[in-house]
Formats: sequence, structure tokens, C-alpha cells
Amino acid sequence: MPEAEQDGSRRRGRNETEEERADRMWTELIQEVRVAQMGVQILFGFLLTVVFTPTYDDLSGTDKTIYIVTVVLGACATGALIGPVSLHRLVSGRRIKPQAVQWASRLTLLGLALLLVTTSSSLLLILRVATHDDYVPYLVAGVVFWYLLCWFGLPMWARHRHTTR
Repeated sequence: MPEAEQDGSRRRGRNETEEERADRMWTELIQEVRVAQMGVQILFGFLLTVVFTPTYDDLSGTDKTIYIVTVVLGACATGALIGPVSLHRLVSGRRIKPQAVQWASRLTLLGLALLLVTTSSSLLLILRVATHDDYVPYLVAGVVFWYLLCWFGLPMWARHRHTTR
């Protein structure tokens, strides 16, 4: 009987135990979160300054509403993308890393979805203020489609194509 089966640990495709797999997946997840956190924090920081500019008072009611919704979305995205760090810190040493990785992954996906909406609504606000043209919603819809394709469509296609054979 293989040694891994004798000691009760289950090995998978990479010949790693569940704990080793959780450690590897955690490291990969944190690297991914760092990229997303940087983007959302820069965007959120920029959004927070807008209200203090003299031109904020000149925005229409609709534009102010878009701004407020965008700031709230940015705050939510920031929370979701920082959540895995807090989760790890609070459960560290409790021997539940595989479950923590699963929850952190879910928070990261939620954070990415919120970042997509935050970025899109920021673009909508900026283009509305910059151009006042009727084509702005169509342009933003095109960008949203691009985000969906890059962030979710292509990965899901690759996942389906390379894991169902």
C-alpha cells in the first residue's frame, strides 16, 4: 500500500495532501488578490477625492447618484478583496485551511464582480461628464462586455475546454 494511504492522507493530481494543496492554493489566491486589491484601492482612493473638488457641485443629480453608487460599490469591492486576509488571520492555526481557501476564493470572486461594476460605473460617470453624448451607455456596455469576456468568459471557457475531457 502506498505510504500516503497508510498515513491516512489523500493524495491528488499533484501528489500533495489536502493540507499541502490548501497551502499552495492559498499562496496562489493571495497573489491574485494583491493584483485586484491594487486596482480597487487606487480606484476607490480616486473616487473618494472627487467629492472634494469644486466641480462636484456642478454635477447633475443623476451624476451625483451615479457617483454615490460607485463609491459604495468601491467600498464593497475593497471589503470583499481585503476579506481573505482577515479570514486567514482569524482562522490561522485552527486547522481549517481548506475551508478558508474555499471561502477566500468566494470572497475574491465577489470582489472581482464588484470591481467590475465599480469600474463600469466610474467609466459611465466620467464619460457622462466628459462628453454629455448619447452613445456613452453603449460605450460602457461594450467595456462591460469586454470585462466579462476577459475576467469570466475566457477563464470559464478554458476551464470547460481543458477539464471536461
